[in-house]
Amino acid sequence: MCHIKGPLQKSGYNNKNMTHSKPASFTFDNLGIDPRILLILKKNAFLSPTPIQYQCIPQILNGKDIVGIAQTGTGKTLAFALPIIQALEKNKGQALILVPTRELAIQADEMIYKIGRNLEIRTAIIIGGTSMDRQIRDIRRNPHIIIATPGRLLDHLKRKIFDLRNIKTVVLDEADRMFDIGFLPDIKHILSMAPVNRQTLLFSATISPAIANIASNFMKTPVRIEVAPSGTVASGVKQELFILRKEEKISLLKKILEDNPGTILVFSRTKYGTKKIAKSLIAMGYSASEIHSDRSLFQRKEAMAGFKSGKYRVLIATDIAARGIDVSHISIVVNFDLPDNSEDYVHRIGRTGRAGSIGRAISFATSNQRNSIRQIERLIKKPISVSALPKLPKFENIAIDIPYSDKKKEERNNKRTFSYNNRNRYGKQNKNKRHFSYGRGRN
Repeated sequence: MCHIKGPLQKSGYNNKNMTHSKPASFTFDNLGIDPRILLILKKNAFLSPTPIQYQCIPQILNGKDIVGIAQTGTGKTLAFALPIIQALEKNKGQALILVPTRELAIQADEMIYKIGRNLEIRTAIIIGGTSMDRQIRDIRRNPHIIIATPGRLLDHLKRKIFDLRNIKTVVLDEADRMFDIGFLPDIKHILSMAPVNRQTLLFSATISPAIANIASNFMKTPVRIEVAPSGTVASGVKQELFILRKEEKISLLKKILEDNPGTILVFSRTKYGTKKIAKSLIAMGYSASEIHSDRSLFQRKEAMAGFKSGKYRVLIATDIAARGIDVSHISIVVNFDLPDNSEDYVHRIGRTGRAGSIGRAISFATSNQRNSIRQIERLIKKPISVSALPKLPKFENIAIDIPYSDKKKEERNNKRTFSYNNRNRYGKQNKNKRHFSYGRGRN
């Protein structure tokens, strides 16, 4: 059952809920969608809307501001893309979609292309890792929809290559992730530059005070549409946990690969760890690739395409790629390292069991990570079953040729450094009060 909670007021959330039961004919036909778009949906095998789509599409078509909370993999992209395409096809103007990663930008563009190509809807992708000159050419073609990461969009705005005066709708997709990785100031700046009389749509799998603040200050009495409580994990995902020593992780991963024939997505906490796991698996004879911020856009696209096509059985990624992996056939997600942020656990395991299918999520944890496990269990509101460690295959340490510069860079990013609080007014170290600050490079 789906709930519309709202509207959101500056004082907080209204507690009065309007409940919508699932209708007998749960199709796109009765949502106010243009017949031409309905035909396109049928041609692309979109026959029945997901709950978030069924609730959001009529509200967006009616011009409402939306805060949409739904699990990862429930079809949020189509929920906002479809009504935006319909509105732009009939009226002049542009839409801006802000996303946290390059992969999500490409994924959103692919969805919009499926629906809008026969309606001559033009898009422009404004992200890092691609040519600024090409982006400028795409902007000058006057696209209907701009899909951008906040930092690169601000580069264009500051150079006055592009302005927001024609923007009718702004979408913040995966808003919680954008705030987690430091985009909140950029987003506030962008929203302050956009026309006041606009429609603003905010979508996320989890909600936070930063999201509530955006809703209060930059949206017009938004309707909150929540098809699952924040932090809810898809019911079809079986979760299990192994407690083991750090040096046993690669052997357990090998055991999982031997016992399970399907495709596997592995999450590592760091770029160096991602490279190390990939090289270990390749040395064992498995087809594997990696995605992290040190790889070029071309490399990331090739890895994703290879994983989708079956060229690579295993994909190893950092959390920066967790929101941009939309592959329907992932059988197992392995948390080789637990995430630093418990909310990221929800997004990681949401890569399997998508759209109601069955999936499996396996997490590795060491004995000193009990607190991290408890935080995850509090978020998902259920315990994770601990499985007995199987007899592991003998694993000889494979010489992994990680470039020396990459290894030293990762070590520098992760080493303990003294903060300024450790020094007195004369710059000497205060030995009686030693505070450590831990630095870790962005993934």
